[in-house]
Amino acid sequence: MREYLKFYINGEWVDPTSPKKFNVINPANEEVCAQISLGSESDVNKAVKAARVAFQSFGSTDRKTRVELLSEVIEIYKKRENDLAQAISEEMGAPAKLAIQAQASAGLGHLSQALEVLKTFEFEEGRQPHRVFKEPIGVCGMITPWNWPVNQIACKVAPALAVGCTMILKPSEVAPLSGYLFTEILDEAGVPKGVYNMVNGDGVGVGTALSKHPGIDMVSFTGSTRAGTLVAQNAAPTVKRVTQELGGKSPNIILEDADLEQAVSRGVMHMYNNTGQSCNAPSRMLVPADKLAEAERVAAKVTEKVVVGDPQAEGTTMGPVVSEMQFNKVQGLIEKGIEEGAKLVTGGPGRPDGISKGYFVKPTVFSEANNEMTIAREEIFGPVLTIIPYKNEEEAVAIANDTDYGLAGYVQGGDLNHARDVAAKIRAGNVHLNGAAPGRDLPFGGFKQSGNGREWGPHGFTDYLEIKAVSGYEG
Repeated sequence: MREYLKFYINGEWVDPTSPKKFNVINPANEEVCAQISLGSESDVNKAVKAARVAFQSFGSTDRKTRVELLSEVIEIYKKRENDLAQAISEEMGAPAKLAIQAQASAGLGHLSQALEVLKTFEFEEGRQPHRVFKEPIGVCGMITPWNWPVNQIACKVAPALAVGCTMILKPSEVAPLSGYLFTEILDEAGVPKGVYNMVNGDGVGVGTALSKHPGIDMVSFTGSTRAGTLVAQNAAPTVKRVTQELGGKSPNIILEDADLEQAVSRGVMHMYNNTGQSCNAPSRMLVPADKLAEAERVAAKVTEKVVVGDPQAEGTTMGPVVSEMQFNKVQGLIEKGIEEGAKLVTGGPGRPDGISKGYFVKPTVFSEANNEMTIAREEIFGPVLTIIPYKNEEEAVAIANDTDYGLAGYVQGGDLNHARDVAAKIRAGNVHLNGAAPGRDLPFGGFKQSGNGREWGPHGFTDYLEIKAVSGYEG
């Protein structure tokens, strides 16, 4: 069993102010796989103090210094990538292949992208005779989720380091192991004292302290919309910047001229990726009403091929959901779908056949649903797909946009120009045409209650910068 009981503050591994151990549960076997310490406001205060002192020097470092630092972080990350993948598989149940090829590699991808952006990023703009400067915002509080743990850590830490900010990270207490290893990587890379700090804890003890702290200039939060609103409320009295990447209920519009089998298959497999625990999952599949039966057939066929089981077993394609709480939530929503009259195509309540332990959920497809049903409105965050028929394209777009969320949208069709036209009508921060994957150089974030601000690539630098205009700079 792993023991990660210390925090990383001011370049040192330190004991918590008030020891409070917390068990980390392996969701595949429901056993304790690690212990961490839960921090408090006192620990946050120490970390903020260290970060504020460090900003006085790190905030004015030159580009070359930060390029060298990020380069070193990347080299050490590469050496620890397998360790990170193993930790991710252990803490949140990602199958081994997914953990290394998607989860751990995503962290490396964001670090590498930030480095490339930094090399040419324009921190000054000439407006003769004036000049505009882009300066680091200061001390950043970062609160990250459990579903893509290293991905979300890296896409916050990398741009912050690149522009000269200092920071305090609070990884999810549900999946903190990879965050601890990430911290070891930064320590080995020689990040200056106080520039990067890590305090484990829960939302009440550490998240609230970070979002309220007057010494923090900006909070970057990824998680549920409910928790995000609390962060914003806590931050409001000190008028700090808050960026949020929150929930989603993303539509996947399959147009009349789409290759139905290909489009449905692609949508179903995307939905099941990471056991459906992705904020941008295409959880609402919209299909022409006259093709509903065929879509159901394809969805069932694809679902039957999913191998649910031990994340470490060869051939496993879907692991458990992350926790007992999440398991119960997903089961409750599956029951709700049945209760409200949606057609259960495949899957349903309970664990998959042959599995008696672990937080495993049957990959589930509902059909004949409408946008008023709970399964069509609430973010389930599990392997549950809702198929909704539509009569015409106008209705499809209306259904797609009839949601509190606006993180992602998907459009699949034979005519690319037509698909582009439909994409233009979707109110979401990211729209994917015909299964196109997102690039790490593209901005990632949402409309409406899916959040504000953007991460990834050059746009991901923006929220970590203040804009200063100097009039008469050229005399």
